[in-house]
Amino acid sequence: AEGWAQDAVPPSAAFVAAASYRGPGNNDTRSNKALPILLWWSGSLFPHFPGDTERIDCPRGSCLQMVCLHLFTFICVTRSRRVARHRRTKALIFYGTDFRAYEAPLPRLPHQTWALFHEESPMNNYLLSHPSGIQLFNYTATFRRESDYPLTLQWLPGVGYLRGPAVPLAEKDAWRRRGYAPVLYMQSHCDVPSDRDRYVRELMKYIQVDSYGKCLHNRELPNERLRDTSTATTEDSEFMTFIARYKFHLALENAICDDYMTEKLWRPMHLGAVPVYRGSPAVRDWMPNNLSIILIDDFDGPQELAKYLDFLDKNGEEYMKYLEYKNLGGIKNHFLLESLERREWGVNDMTLPNYLNGFECFICDRENTRVREEQEHKKTHGKIPAPRPRIAQFKHMGCPMPTPGFGSVEDLSGGD
Repeated sequence: AEGWAQDAVPPSAAFVAAASYRGPGNNDTRSNKALPILLWWSGSLFPHFPGDTERIDCPRGSCLQMVCLHLFTFICVTRSRRVARHRRTKALIFYGTDFRAYEAPLPRLPHQTWALFHEESPMNNYLLSHPSGIQLFNYTATFRRESDYPLTLQWLPGVGYLRGPAVPLAEKDAWRRRGYAPVLYMQSHCDVPSDRDRYVRELMKYIQVDSYGKCLHNRELPNERLRDTSTATTEDSEFMTFIARYKFHLALENAICDDYMTEKLWRPMHLGAVPVYRGSPAVRDWMPNNLSIILIDDFDGPQELAKYLDFLDKNGEEYMKYLEYKNLGGIKNHFLLESLERREWGVNDMTLPNYLNGFECFICDRENTRVREEQEHKKTHGKIPAPRPRIAQFKHMGCPMPTPGFGSVEDLSGGD
């Protein structure tokens, strides 16, 4: 049988740069042999690589971070399972998309914390939207502001991203005169729980929509390079210049969940297009001002929305009110500004940790605190209470059941 070394495995060169970003102020002098172990039960999550082992130095102490080795069946090999059963392994961190109950290291050990990292919507793993699923975990990092380590603004690099210049209205009007629609739809992930394609199909009956993705495709991008899906989902400069000329971008998330907001919302705002949005019911909480997006659910149906978009298309002064947040002092939402200011991780910012490393340190700090509290409890023979376990709640991830994009279930045809 394969043994398990108590010393740390030599650090992976690929991960060294990201390993000790929180070192200043940390006075932890313990050797690697004495550190709590955090085991990632997912081997394919960048910047982690299967078999990585690294010391991480965080504000309240240090930990040893290890990454599970996976077979092609995504079941951890013997060595990693032994690590999972070790007394020093204080926390297991799971990536939500990869989590499968039948692959979990059971039986669960009483001295271990389970932590969930899941920035995606429940569409990737519906189990996590059920109380019995989310309550398997003690700590969470999700898109919900109620989670322990919120990732709500994961797609917003910073306030400067919103202040980027917009294409002049005259240029957008010239674009319209060349036969382009006022409304852009760019989606290649079709038939999702939010029923967005069905809504857009109905909207197309009342206003011109240029659809370049695989879903409801009706127009070609100007060259083969831009037609490549990988280009169309990045911030390629040629692609961004092209779509910035549209006045409105249909921005419909794949699931309707509080605080689930992706690049579909933030990218048009960066470019100076107006998002026509359906997704987080709480989206207004995060907007730069009171008039920066058009909410689909404010209208009785696609026909009424189309009338309003047509009105704005023909009335430039009214349209430009939706872009006033780009002016000096135009971002008036203090909650948004403060949330960005307090955020300890960065998006495409090499001066800040990414949210994966940040969550690791969040868990490391709490596990070191728990170890100290358990030692105090034992030392005082119970006079100091033992730390109470934290259990994740439905609001850390939960979303309502999907409903039709418009109308009722009775209105759905056999193909829908």
